[in-house]
Amino acid sequence: MGMIPDISDDAFEQEVLQADKPVLVDFWAPWCGPCKTMGALLETVAAERTDIKIVKLNIDENQEQAIAQRVMLLPTVILFKGGEVVGRLQGGVPPRAVNQLLDEHVGVVSGD
Repeated sequence: MGMIPDISDDAFEQEVLQADKPVLVDFWAPWCGPCKTMGALLETVAAERTDIKIVKLNIDENQEQAIAQRVMLLPTVILFKGGEVVGRLQGGVPPRAVNQLLDEHVGVVSGD
């Protein structure tokens, strides 16, 4: 089991919209091959960054937020800051794209 918690539609407001730091939500489904790759990438990001919260939402079991956030392609990751959407990535993207999104909206994490 990974570090990234699964959330439900019922928990979305509290876990994402009312969070005290930026939240990256991974919209995924068990049947989605690229979602597994994105999930592994996000596990790495979660281990490296403490300035954000990462959660995942299974759209097969939680369709309300998938519809509300207009998720049309999997995987989709949406970055929320202060309860508002500030960035979105769709499809299989390279790690560079995820890091760029976070650096742009959250801040660059100093390495070494």
